[in-house]
Amino acid sequence: MSLVSRRISQLPPYLFSKLQKRKEALKASGVDVIDLGIGSPDLPTPAFIVEHLIKEARDECNHGYSTYQGDRVFREAVAQYYERQYNVQLDPETEILTLIGSKEGIAHLLQAVIDPGDCVLVPDPGYPVYRTGVHLAGGTVVDLPLDVTGNYVPMYDQVDQAAINQAKLMLLNYPSNPTAATVNLSTFVEAITFAEQNHLMIAHDAAYDLVTFAGYKAPSMMQVPRAKDYAVEFGSLSKGFSMTGWRIGYVVGNRTLIKALSTLKSNIDTSQFLPIQRAAAKALTSDLNDVQTHNAIYEKRMEMMHQALHNVGLKAAKPRGTIFIWSQIPEGFTSAQFADYLLEHAGVIVTPGVAFGPSGEGFVRVALTVGEERLQEVANRLHELDFERGGIS
Repeated sequence: MSLVSRRISQLPPYLFSKLQKRKEALKASGVDVIDLGIGSPDLPTPAFIVEHLIKEARDECNHGYSTYQGDRVFREAVAQYYERQYNVQLDPETEILTLIGSKEGIAHLLQAVIDPGDCVLVPDPGYPVYRTGVHLAGGTVVDLPLDVTGNYVPMYDQVDQAAINQAKLMLLNYPSNPTAATVNLSTFVEAITFAEQNHLMIAHDAAYDLVTFAGYKAPSMMQVPRAKDYAVEFGSLSKGFSMTGWRIGYVVGNRTLIKALSTLKSNIDTSQFLPIQRAAAKALTSDLNDVQTHNAIYEKRMEMMHQALHNVGLKAAKPRGTIFIWSQIPEGFTSAQFADYLLEHAGVIVTPGVAFGPSGEGFVRVALTVGEERLQEVANRLHELDFERGGIS
């Protein structure tokens, strides 16, 4: 008898864990590795948030358990944020739930909603946790194709109707990881209409909603009339406020789905440390000036890296959001081969597109998570490569 469940034994190792181990091995051997793989912001958490955390942590009343729903102060801050940012009204008691990061929330929502054998429409390419989350919940992944020629909006007509009829949930993610695609509100209107027509629910991952530039402002699915009837939306402070390690996020929208997730979580965890929730509330109710400062830095890095890729003949759309560039690869490589090639010959880590689903083949994801000096070093190293000959010029 195996000591490990089939669901775990059949789960591939998390890609970014493998990349981290390889990075550490190369560094130990003396290689100057530049990591543009994992999407972990290098910019610091704004000082006012850290200071508020310290203040709240000094209050002994905050050292006990949070309520299962999350601190009321934080949930009210989320409601205020949605009203100010999107002109959307939310009930903090029934339409908002605190999460220990949106990654946790997405995985647990799938377990709260999906029964074994249920189908879930998953963006292809998309964040790997979507697929693994469906697997762990005992569900079946149905690929929802996204394509560069269609600007990575859902291609509903490319999904078999029989599979759609079996689907209980659809996952979406804009601004998108990995493609950096951005959409207008009309994409969400179409999604809600699709959900209504096909009797399914939507979970929208809006982790990068605040990381935008070039005059673009990401819409919320909650802005669509009737959205609360068919959808929940996940938010995170990890990217916009550089709070990845703080593990704080939220989900808003449909009351039934939120209640189901809350019931599951109440049997698993007791929400996040109260001072972290209070500091996150301070962030969400701020003037967002620090977010804009960080976005200006990301935009400058994006312009720099986009030009570097263009200079060596690698095609990539210029993003309006996220901390990524989704770049096509040279002919003669698979995405995994090209990622290995860059690591071996340039000491640069990127993420192969196939890690994000079958339609990711032919691309790599480049994270803008190092400073300009290091990005210039990446540009210099790329310039020394000869992709056609598969070697160094």
